[in-house]
Amino acid sequence: MSPSYEHDTVPAALDALSEPAARPSSRRREPVADRDAIWAALDHGPEQRAPHLGDALVEAGMISAAQLQLALRRQAARSQHVPIGELLVQEGLISPAQLRMTLAAWLGVPTVDVAQLSPDPEALARVPRALAQRESLLPLMLREETLVVAVTDPWDHRLLDVLRFATELRVLPVLAAPGTLLPGIARAYQLSGRELAAEPAGAAAEGFCGAPADPRQQSIQDLARALSEGEAESADPDASIVSESDNALVRLVNRLIADAIELRASDIHVETFDAPKPVRVRLRVDGDLVRYLDLPARVRFALVARLKIMAELDISEHRRPQDGKIDFSRFGGQAMELRMVTVPTSAGLEDVVLRLLGGMKPLPLDGIGLSDDNLAGLRRLMAKPYGLLLICGPTGCGKTTTLHSVMRELNEDKRKIWTAEDPIEISQDGLRQVQINSRIGWTFAAAMRTFLRADPDVIMIGEMRDEETASIAVEASLTGHLVMSTLHTNSAPESVTRLLEIGLDPFMFSDSLLGVLAQRLVRRLCTDCRVVEPLDERATRSLLRLYQQSGGPAAQMGDDELLARWRARHAVNGQLVQYRRHGCDACGGTGYHGRLGIHELVIADEALRELIRHRAPAIEMFAAAQRSGMSTLRQDGIEKLLAGLTDLPEVLAATNQ
Repeated sequence: MSPSYEHDTVPAALDALSEPAARPSSRRREPVADRDAIWAALDHGPEQRAPHLGDALVEAGMISAAQLQLALRRQAARSQHVPIGELLVQEGLISPAQLRMTLAAWLGVPTVDVAQLSPDPEALARVPRALAQRESLLPLMLREETLVVAVTDPWDHRLLDVLRFATELRVLPVLAAPGTLLPGIARAYQLSGRELAAEPAGAAAEGFCGAPADPRQQSIQDLARALSEGEAESADPDASIVSESDNALVRLVNRLIADAIELRASDIHVETFDAPKPVRVRLRVDGDLVRYLDLPARVRFALVARLKIMAELDISEHRRPQDGKIDFSRFGGQAMELRMVTVPTSAGLEDVVLRLLGGMKPLPLDGIGLSDDNLAGLRRLMAKPYGLLLICGPTGCGKTTTLHSVMRELNEDKRKIWTAEDPIEISQDGLRQVQINSRIGWTFAAAMRTFLRADPDVIMIGEMRDEETASIAVEASLTGHLVMSTLHTNSAPESVTRLLEIGLDPFMFSDSLLGVLAQRLVRRLCTDCRVVEPLDERATRSLLRLYQQSGGPAAQMGDDELLARWRARHAVNGQLVQYRRHGCDACGGTGYHGRLGIHELVIADEALRELIRHRAPAIEMFAAAQRSGMSTLRQDGIEKLLAGLTDLPEVLAATNQ
């Protein structure tokens, strides 16, 4: 925040603020583009400095003395203190850019014309392009251990701390002249990328993190053995604690993330224990945790610290949990974003869980496992010009994947689609995707209000978390927009009651609702090794009972009628069969490879809308949906079992409530 301006006395009578400002003074400093002049200004500071910021603004010709005095009077009359610079901006006498330039000159921070100054290649190599673009900064010059960067706010201490951590250099900020920074960043890194194109992969990132960034230079086992050598030489596992900047550790972390991507893991779990127990690393693959690697106890602090540095977290804080994100491309890896959370455990230790987010592509709608009936029903809802479509299920059940598959099919030139997501897990060309940032007040509700002024056809909300967001979504769906979102609920009818409980008006909600799709994920049988066998009479009867117990039209069907329908859909040479998992090299011996969804789709009809208006319980809505032809999650799972896509243990595990 800019320093405030204080005076001991305020004149009793002043002229109006309408008095024109003085002409720019010769003391006002213009942007510079000379390297020697920038270094001189940083080394020596201002030659002569006005006693107060207000005086500096007058000397620079931004305001007149009378305008300053009246502003001081208004400042003194306010119940809450407002710095004089902010007050002048609020009064419209100066612009924020003029305030920043004058403040910079007053404090001895040079204003640099980035358009006229070519950054040093050595400086560019110390700051990755992703970091420069995200934080709007441009490294300009490097001298010994000092890096000069152009920024829009030289007093952003958080940003300067991040840069010091990332570069391990002393960082001196300069103010970029208005309108020159973003074009300068794009131009500088575009040139830098062409110059580095002939270098080996990871060369630019090597200078950044202090070690070869290509995670495939050594296997994870080789790197783990290198870290174990020091521990083997001593009986005390803490005799040679590893540093977070140790080259072998840096390469190991990069390799770990690269292996997790290659193995299709959704999460990386780093679990630390008190010495001498080793650090345990597990990967969640196809929904199950798999033990992947044990590391020596002496790396337990450095490993967590290294991950914190990559996520730009506070490495000195161990008592509180922290959240952050890692852009793996900054460290020489492929394009992948990882969401990171640290959890304090016993003995002053911390665990880390990394969720792999980036690099995902939207799947075709007919490739996510929807049955023919559900696919046709969902497409009918998507064809509506307006209304509300919800996708529900527990955390990690693939709601976002399904939502983006719907968006993929709707994504045409004739439609404008806005999305509000936190985080953006899947990117699609053609969608206008917005990252939510609650820390600055950019919430789902705020994004929704903005979208409604931005001529949308389709709006996607990553999650309905509160009544305000849900209410705006309902209003948008009633005013000519197709709105889609997700909810954390167990079944489709429960989603309706959940939204009523948080305060939605039942009449507006019933009019807006098109349908609700509930889903779960089950593991897909490996097609390379699955074993097929005839379905005997006992197993057939068991499946019939399970299917009919779920209710709906199937409960009214006789066994022969239901069996005839199954044979028509799934029989192999006239015989119903079942598939068992076996295990092979392709699936790592598990018998499963990948996952698929099982679904239940509720289409809002007049009977369901009437129940919503009367706030009927979820069980009544569930029965009404079944009467309208809804297949339950278990029934859909059994159909996929008979089709050879999964097995009975997976279906039962996903549908036991």
